[in-house]
Amino acid sequence: MSMINVCKAILLAGFLAAFTGSAQTNATLAVAGATPLQWSTRLAQSEIVRLEPKPAKWDYTMGLFTLALLKLDQASSNPHYLAFSQSAVGSLVAPNGTIQGYKREEFQLDALNPGKTLLALWHQTKEPRYRQAAELLYHQLEQQPRTADGGFWHKQRYPNQMWLDGLYMAGPFQAQCAGLFGPAAAFDDAARQIHLVELHTFNATSGLFYHGWDATHTQPWANPATGTSSNFWGRAIGWYAMALVDELDYFPNDHPARPALLATLGKLCTGMAHYQDATSGLWYQVVDQGHRPGNYREATASAMMVYALAKGINHGYLGGEFRPVATRGYAGLIKHLVTLDGPDDWSLQQCCSVAGLGGAPSNGRYRDGSFTYYVSEPVVKNDLKGVGPFILAGIELQGWPNP
Repeated sequence: MSMINVCKAILLAGFLAAFTGSAQTNATLAVAGATPLQWSTRLAQSEIVRLEPKPAKWDYTMGLFTLALLKLDQASSNPHYLAFSQSAVGSLVAPNGTIQGYKREEFQLDALNPGKTLLALWHQTKEPRYRQAAELLYHQLEQQPRTADGGFWHKQRYPNQMWLDGLYMAGPFQAQCAGLFGPAAAFDDAARQIHLVELHTFNATSGLFYHGWDATHTQPWANPATGTSSNFWGRAIGWYAMALVDELDYFPNDHPARPALLATLGKLCTGMAHYQDATSGLWYQVVDQGHRPGNYREATASAMMVYALAKGINHGYLGGEFRPVATRGYAGLIKHLVTLDGPDDWSLQQCCSVAGLGGAPSNGRYRDGSFTYYVSEPVVKNDLKGVGPFILAGIELQGWPNP
């Protein structure tokens, strides 16, 4: 038996020991012989090794990963995480706060996501350029194109469209900036974005949210009657869940929209809990159609949901009834999707590489939002859209009791 297979056998044995009542010897959660924080560290350090030779780029996925690293630094105090984040994101910020690779005229909500890392770097280093760059990004929202009822377009080239993805990219950043830079009315606007996406994309029958909405009802992927896309994509719902738990961190306790935000989060998590795979604890690429050939248990959506659930519970945004959902999901990630590919080389498998609506053809065909489309996009390992939430999930789950 190879060393890798030996390690996998040890991991599986550890998993079974950690999750069978007769073998539980520790008071706190451990999976496959390691704590959640240790699992976060393993994947973080493996990913840093994979990424360090690559040039820096202003990108929402790197924003997510570096933010996760800085939060991991707070939990475990490793100077390498700050150094990597400064190299990956900070190296693109000039002394006057301008950002290499950022194009405001594109009005991409995606481009705002690294702003969260900028604010974290500013708080940690006190360098003025990080705050200046964050303010530059924040000002984009003042001119962001909107739907007739006030919703941010996802991008300039996707007119009159709101996607669940965009709520994570812009929402928590907008709320955090509202508290730092003002005006206070920006909290109202951030809450309105959450409300509009719920209003236009929630399906009461399934309890799930459609990936996108076209205000004009004219896009080929849109339902002519409702304007929604036709399927429930796991990662889109995961983005929305993370947006809610992160945005709530910055909303004043007495803000009138706060109860509605909490209700939306509860509604989302209730719907997703219903579709958690009973065997693995994971979520499918197309959430409500796990039985269909070609569908698969997808890592990024699963990691996002575990993070959102765990953080929601820890911060009092969700009730304790969701605790088993989070622990099953986390155990499923490690048992089924985390692999040891070499000495100290950990990977997260079964990540959907990318998915969208409309725009340029992907895989030789239009992104029509169909089931066939979603399951035909490339499946890769170690996508930052999964690695980042996995790290964050481990931070939140650290210290939880064994189930």
